[in-house]
Amino acid sequence: MKFTSEDYFQKTSHSTYRCEYHFVWVPKYRYKVLVDDVKEELREILTQLCDWLEIKIIEGFICDNHVHMYLSVPPKHSPSHVMKILTGKSSELLRKRHPRFRKRMLKWNMWARGYFVSTVGVDREVIRNYVRGQEKEQAKEDQLRLWRDV
Repeated sequence: MKFTSEDYFQKTSHSTYRCEYHFVWVPKYRYKVLVDDVKEELREILTQLCDWLEIKIIEGFICDNHVHMYLSVPPKHSPSHVMKILTGKSSELLRKRHPRFRKRMLKWNMWARGYFVSTVGVDREVIRNYVRGQEKEQAKEDQLRLWRDV
């Protein structure tokens, strides 16, 4: 299956990028609180937050005690900034809507402090071959330029 550049890359007014991350985070004490109506509300909240941050959700799954999200993130956002917004705002909104979380989860955030993040992208060999190919492309352009000046 061949991808076009539109499928593969995202564009802003000044950049073309492919910054994809796999995030995983858990509620405090790994409580199984992401069930039933909470799961659906969290899905809506995360979708709204990603839209607000101009983040594309590639895949996502909410388990009873953790969340997986595979996201395409604009280069203006760091992974830590994305997690700060997603966990902070979702915690705030869920705690307002569900008073039981205020009693069960200590302090202000319903999420555990840590999270997992991994980059997802082109493998090393593809990048090496691309960079090596740039030398050949430059040589072709230089050769063409030589004949234009004559």
